[in-house]
Amino acid sequence: MAYLAFYRIFRPTSFGEVVRQEHIVRILKNQIESGKIGHAYLFCGPRGTGKTTLAKIFARAINCEDPQNGSPCGKCAACRALASGSNLDISEIDAASNNGVDEMRDLREKVQYPPVAGKYKVYIIDEVHMLTASAFNAVLKTLEEPPRHAVFILATTEPQKIPATILSRCMRFDFKLIPLKDLEALVSSVFDRTGKEYEKEAVSAIARAGAGSARDCLSIADMCASYSSGKLTYEDVAAVLGAADYLKVASLAETVLKEDAPAALSAVEEVLSTGKSVGVLVKDMLGALNDIAVAKLCKNAREIINLPEENFLRIKEIADAADGHKILRVTEILAAAESAMRYSSSGRITLETAVIKAAMPAEDYNIDALIGKIAELERKLESGKYALPSARSMPKVSAEPVLPQKKVPAAEPPVLEEESGESPFASGASEEKPAAREESGTQPTLWDDMPAQPPKSGLSEGDKRSVFAKFLKCLRTTHKNAVLFTLCMDLMAKFEGDKLVLATESEPVYKALVRADNYKFMGGVLSTLNVTDFEVRLQPKGESEFDKALKTLKDNFTGTDINVK
Repeated sequence: MAYLAFYRIFRPTSFGEVVRQEHIVRILKNQIESGKIGHAYLFCGPRGTGKTTLAKIFARAINCEDPQNGSPCGKCAACRALASGSNLDISEIDAASNNGVDEMRDLREKVQYPPVAGKYKVYIIDEVHMLTASAFNAVLKTLEEPPRHAVFILATTEPQKIPATILSRCMRFDFKLIPLKDLEALVSSVFDRTGKEYEKEAVSAIARAGAGSARDCLSIADMCASYSSGKLTYEDVAAVLGAADYLKVASLAETVLKEDAPAALSAVEEVLSTGKSVGVLVKDMLGALNDIAVAKLCKNAREIINLPEENFLRIKEIADAADGHKILRVTEILAAAESAMRYSSSGRITLETAVIKAAMPAEDYNIDALIGKIAELERKLESGKYALPSARSMPKVSAEPVLPQKKVPAAEPPVLEEESGESPFASGASEEKPAAREESGTQPTLWDDMPAQPPKSGLSEGDKRSVFAKFLKCLRTTHKNAVLFTLCMDLMAKFEGDKLVLATESEPVYKALVRADNYKFMGGVLSTLNVTDFEVRLQPKGESEFDKALKTLKDNFTGTDINVK
């Protein structure tokens, strides 16, 4: 006899052998025991979850003379007759190849004949969504009012393609993906019954690759059993699946999380040079990042991931050193790259671009990258890696800069001291020396030293209205103050007399701004705008200034309708 695949040898023959789908099994068993058999059923769900298998078990069970707990006994005359391939009481039709109106008309004529061996004639129509519109119309009336001896079971993976007139005439059962633990138990039982030795981690890898499909799991297990002549190991499963070396992929993910772009690109080249495809590498990287996230967030990560000890310890080491926000950002970038590869003619360039973007958040103007940069700066400040600003004289500049008439020495800008180093993507023009700009005759920035002007005696109402805009302009002048500029963008500014009040409803923003270094720096900038008294205030969430003003207006004009547009 020809060799049979695992998914054919170990296909369930009774309801008790079916993996999960308990809600469907219970309904079908109760119908069989009570004798309330419907005339049309619709089994829909993902591939490999047991739709056709349950249809065949149900078809034999309703014809069985002595069903055992709802399942066919396999011993009675009806069961033996139905087990024969020549029996016509159970007809399985492939709608993918018999999808025309003529086939359905033929079915409508044959359904009138009574069964030969059992009580019912059962028609199992697989992939029913492939039928044409004319074929659906041809079978419509028969499906609604078939003969008493006829039962239709429709199976499909795409129920949305079936007309509503068909759906409304069927009892619909939605099959679910099979959980990981049940797939592991299924693969283990198959290996035990075939005498194949295996590692627990290898079975877990097969179950994860099955992605909720029992048939996919058994197909992969069949290949793995043929690949390994001895004990099946985790490395054997990875080789069968064509996955890259797990530790190399984990190291690649680590270099990306550490923002080491050159090392990340070198690691990508090393993996691809072994012959692995770009799509497989992206999938493996996403899997490794998912394991890192689980190891960082879950206390029972070892049981969830179920990796070999060496691999788990490596993942745990990376997770402990990584920032949760970075893990999420890198995962999102690679997931978007995987989707973009479907429409790209050069998947390798798409992958390398995504790796560079993920490893260089400083060059990414996305809000997630900016949040990660702020978190990194705060971490360095707390660890003492960045020093507080040294006492230095603040350049006195006017609110309206004027071009100097003669060459003057440039003053050092009052910025936070941070590590030196230039981005490989920074243009030379943005880092040009002040002296070079003066020699070229271009206008200096606000941070260049300008002729000192006498301070004003006070701020007029017009000056007060423009102070906050000028304050933000000063912060925006140099890219080194981008963090502080971002924190101040959404502040609410108002004057209480000559005192400038900067209010925010965000507690994290408030804590960052009142920190000694930031507060001192803001005071120095405001002093150049002739503001000597200011305060950062945490405003409780609730009524805004507009709401308060509107309430006061309504109180003063009681009885008058005030419409807000």
